This record gives sequence, C-alpha cells and structure tokens, in this order.
Amino acid sequence: MTNLFDELSWRELVQDATEGVADLLTKDRVTVYSGFDPTASSLHVGHLCPALTLARLQHAGHSPIAIVGGGTGMIGDPSGKSLERVLLSNEQVEQNVVGIRRQLERLLDFDAASNPARIVNNADWLGSVDLLSFLRDVGKHFTVNYLLQKESVSRRLESEEGISYTEFSYLLLQAFDFLKLFDGYNCTLQVGGSDQWGNITAGIDLIRKVRAKKAHGLVWPLMMTSSGVKFGKTEAGTIWLDPARTSPFRFYQFWLNTEDASVVSHLKRFTFLDRETIQALQTVAKASPEKREAQRALAREVTTMVHGAEQVARAEHASALLFAEDIASLSVDDVLAVFDDVPSTDLGEQELGVNGIGLVDLVALVKLAPSRGEARRLVQSGGVYVNNRRTSDPQARLTRTQAIGGRLFLLRKGQKQNHLVRLT
Repeated sequence: MTNLFDELSWRELVQDATEGVADLLTKDRVTVYSGFDPTASSLHVGHLCPALTLARLQHAGHSPIAIVGGGTGMIGDPSGKSLERVLLSNEQVEQNVVGIRRQLERLLDFDAASNPARIVNNADWLGSVDLLSFLRDVGKHFTVNYLLQKESVSRRLESEEGISYTEFSYLLLQAFDFLKLFDGYNCTLQVGGSDQWGNITAGIDLIRKVRAKKAHGLVWPLMMTSSGVKFGKTEAGTIWLDPARTSPFRFYQFWLNTEDASVVSHLKRFTFLDRETIQALQTVAKASPEKREAQRALAREVTTMVHGAEQVARAEHASALLFAEDIASLSVDDVLAVFDDVPSTDLGEQELGVNGIGLVDLVALVKLAPSRGEARRLVQSGGVYVNNRRTSDPQARLTRTQAIGGRLFLLRKGQKQNHLVRLT
C-alpha cells in the first residue's frame, strides 16, 4: 500500500491521531467508521469531508462503515454546539436515514468485491439496550471527572444554558457505538472532525477496558470561512446535497465562489485530483487569480461527484450566461433554472399597464434602490442592467414585449445583485 497517512496529511486531513495510525494504515487492512447525524433528510457540504475521507480509505483497500446515528440522533451531540438541539421523533429519524443513505451511495462503493462499504444504524442496538445494562456495562467505566475534562462538556458547562443530562450522556453512547462496531465488524479506527476527538478517545478507552484491545482515532481540523463562519453556512442558508433543497446550479456556484485563500485546501480535501494537478492549479491561481481556474476545477469535481456530469454541464452553461448579453434569447425555463435562488417579485397586469412600467419605478419597487430618487441616480450612473444589458436612460419603460418569453425581466444592480421580475 502507499503511505496513506502521508497522503491524508498532505490533504490537510490530520490534526490529531493516536499513536500507530500511520503504520496501521500502511501495513494492515482495517475497518474504519465515521458517523452521520440524521438531523435532516439530507447531508450538507460539511458532511462531504467525512464521506470522502471514508472513500479515500476505501480506495486504499480499507473497509468503510458509515454509521447513521438513528439512536444518537434522537439525543444530540454537544460537540461544537452552543445550544441543545430539538429532539427528533422515531418517524423523523427514520425518514432522514433513508435520504442520507441514498446520498452516501453516490460517494462510497457498496458493491466492492473485497472491501464493500456498509451503512449501519446505531438505533439497531441503542434502541433495545436497557438502562441498567448500559450503566453496568458502559457507565461504570467512566468517571464524572473524566467526562468533565472533555472540551465538548466543559465548554457547555461554562455557558449560561449549561448542558442537560441527555447530552451529557452522548459521549457514552458514542463510545458504546465504537465498541459495538469493534465487536461486530472488527472496526478499529474512527475518523471525524476535531470536535469529535473527545468522543473518539472515549470509545478507544472503553474498548481497551472491556476487551483489552487497541483501537485508533484520527481527526481533521474543523473548516471555517475567513469570516469565522462554519463551513457550508451561507447568507442564503445551508448548502445541502439534496437537489430539491439546494439546486445543482447553486451548489456549483457555492464552490465556484470559494475564497482564493481556501481554494487549494478545498481541492485537497474535497476532490480526488492528484498532487501534480492541484499544484498546477495552485500555480495558476497565484499567477492569475482573476481567471478562477482553481475554483472552476473545484466546482466541477465536487458537483460531478454529488449530482453527476450532466448537471455540471448545465451549471457551467448557466454560469457562462450570467453576464452574457444574449440572455434574452433563453427560454423562460432556462432563466428560472439559472436564477431560481435570487430574490423575485411578481408584477401584475395592472402594475405593468398598457404602456409598461418605468425602469426607475421598477428599480425602486423591487428595492434595488431605497427610494425613487436613488433609483434614478443609479440608472443614470449606468449601474442598472435589464436582461444583462446596461440601461442608463431614466425615462426608459419596460413592456411585456421586452420581457424574456413575455414573462420575465432580470434586473441587476452592479455586478452581483440580481432580482427577477415575474410578469403575471
């Protein structure tokens, strides 16, 4: 095998690891797991790192297990959280597990001949364990002092909200998961984000105490934007893998808009491009950042994995049209597909009138300018585009015949602020 640990380190996927992990990954074939909380019916881009890390390990010959926390998902992990989450019902969790499984099947190979991926649900054992047995078999091996030393617990204790006993017990449940996977699948390695280190080491300690065997853990750094926002969270909300929640075009745009400072790291973590290719993209990015070649490669690779090549082609075509002057030649459906995420306003026949609506009036109506006077100044200065064409005449009027397909106007303020007007 290749030195997988060095490869993971180069890809910025190692922050902490137990002693011996490097040799383990190089000399042995191991079973490895990572957890996915079913708090929604879809994974989001933050889940791609654990899913793709499992995929990398599988490509290197190891056997991945994706554990969907149907049991722990009803409790909630305090790691990285400032507030306790809303508890889910059995029905909600079961529905979410179905959606998550479908998405993981796009990223992991469940039909591999020698090391197929598996999905297991910890509700299978947590749902049937009784309290007295759990306290006897698991709880007695952990002191309260030990639990209080864990960062996820101590941080919440210092907050005004505190931590409930429900979440306080989460660490024991995840440790029990590791033990069950160790017993059932000979799973000896757990991977996750750095906020999981305390949970992972608790599982390692439990296996050592009750089985007298050695298990391992590996965690990567948590990803944040330069502004300190958790990766995958945007002003418009979470970026989901489900195309019904986040359109493939918007998904593609999320990666295309990656900051220059983060794009190389993202290429390492979220794609399977080799070192030479990524280093070449890094060189181009430094020399000509305005070309955004690295971002385009990133968006293309990740969107292909999640949504397929056809959706990438559509997204790239749509992106090319964002600032093209021939947008008026597009069909209404194409325009709606491209701009389905931008703010929109419905304009009725009475508001449009026989002679159309004044451009200045429309700019003020849709709040691209705070007042009619500001709208006039914005138009006169050349800051307004109608269907991607600059329109600087404050006397201009827009009629239905000028609308795309007789139904749409795309207004743009400056280079980025779009607003769709639907004629009803």
